[in-house]
Amino acid sequence: MDETFPDIGAMSDEELRELIDELTGEEREVSYRRRMLHGKIDILRAELVNRLRTSRESGDALISGADVDKLSDILAGKVSGEGGV
Repeated sequence: MDETFPDIGAMSDEELRELIDELTGEEREVSYRRRMLHGKIDILRAELVNRLRTSRESGDALISGADVDKLSDILAGKVSGEGGV
């Protein structure tokens, strides 16, 4: 498919179906990749929290588990209200 949007008025029904199928497949791939990246980000943030927690002399975490949960919710798009994703 060309990078620009095709002239859908000139396309046959079969060509439209094929294009829909192609774009749906691409969307699935992008969605899967996005979910994988979010999972990796969550893991990396959790590791950072663990490292910060163990490096503090007092034993208090610089970032709490609640902070990690909040970041995960933001990444998952579960935050509502002003400034939400």
